This record gives sequence, C-alpha cells and structure tokens, in this order.
Amino acid sequence: MEIKILGTGCPNCRTLEKITREVVEKNGIIATITKVEDIMEIMKYGIMSTPALVVDEKVIVKGRVPSSDEIKQLLTK
Repeated sequence: MEIKILGTGCPNCRTLEKITREVVEKNGIIATITKVEDIMEIMKYGIMSTPALVVDEKVIVKGRVPSSDEIKQLLTK
C-alpha cells in the first residue's frame, strides 16, 4: 500500500501525517508513507484544500484531519 500525505506543512498537514503513521505502525499495516509538499504535485490530484490523504493514488480524504479510528477503517477495508 502506498500512502501519500498532501500538504504544504501547515499544522493540520503535520497532524494528519502523525496520526497516519501511528495508525499504520499500531495496526501492522504494510505501507510506504510519503509526505508531498510541492504545490504543483498536490495540484495534480485536483484538491483545493489540504491536508489530503491519498492511498494507492486515490484521494480518500481532503480538506480535514480525520480521527485515527476513521483512518484505520479507511486503510483496512
């Protein structure tokens, strides 16, 4: 599984990255997590507000920080 956190470095972007990393580690999910901060790269995903969570090139959350439980559900379904 390839996970990307899209965001320019705002507090919400850092929070999403932290929670995502914790969920992956805690649940033994095999994934590569990448932080994408380049605005041109972020724009390729067609999102207008960050942070965003991308799993296997599909945007699954945008413009908000989901709870750790929600992230776990999204990554394990």
